[in-house]
Amino acid sequence: MLFYILIFLGIVSLWWHWKARNELKVTNLTGKYIFITGCDTGFGNLAAKTFDKKGFRVFAGCLTETGARELAAVTSKQLQTVLLDVRDSDNVKKVAAQIKTEVRSEGLWGLVNNAGITGQLAPTDWLDIQHFRDPIEVNLIGLINVTINMLPLIKKAKGRVVNVSSIGGRLAFSGGGYFPSKFGVEAFNDSLRRDMKAFGVKVSCIEPGLFRTALSNPAKTMKEKEVIWNQLPLSIKKQYGNEYLQKVLQMQQRKKRCPRSV
Repeated sequence: MLFYILIFLGIVSLWWHWKARNELKVTNLTGKYIFITGCDTGFGNLAAKTFDKKGFRVFAGCLTETGARELAAVTSKQLQTVLLDVRDSDNVKKVAAQIKTEVRSEGLWGLVNNAGITGQLAPTDWLDIQHFRDPIEVNLIGLINVTINMLPLIKKAKGRVVNVSSIGGRLAFSGGGYFPSKFGVEAFNDSLRRDMKAFGVKVSCIEPGLFRTALSNPAKTMKEKEVIWNQLPLSIKKQYGNEYLQKVLQMQQRKKRCPRSV
């Protein structure tokens, strides 16, 4: 008897999981517009291609004309590329107006805030304020600015916002502006989610770990460290010792074998 009860419970469990997973699928794609930032390379580029292939109407924000041209060449005519520098408020407003004209009464079904830079990753006393300001301007202020300008369209569609943060939004591994910017994204995501709940807008946060993208190139990171090291006062170099860079290089080589490709 117990055997049959277990069989029955197993079948019910499988049915429940199938039903729950099926309910998450978007079936009617008519009027489903998605805007993704940072589509030149990496996660944004892959997301734009994926959503386009599934049949969504994608607006792909690219920083460069080259990135926009290369993406357009491998996607359908339904995908539209727009040149976007999230640091430029006028540019952000212009893109928002362009998207508003396209989506009309449908609104914006989804916003993926993906644009970001790493900036300089080095001990804090190696850096100046600009090293902190650059990533914060792109990763946090730019993300907030894009969201504010898109919210009226998202609220109209009762859509969703997906903010791409990082595991670095929970644990800082180095000095520089990258990690403070990602901690800020986490805080903004929490407050935005509460603000938008009453309007039926969903707000989510993705925290990727180590993936092999243009953003996380170990060779590039190490070269940037060497440039900063060569410009440091002799007093700071003596404090760290000449073997410091060699230790960092060994760590970077170990990390190089870990990341997954995007």
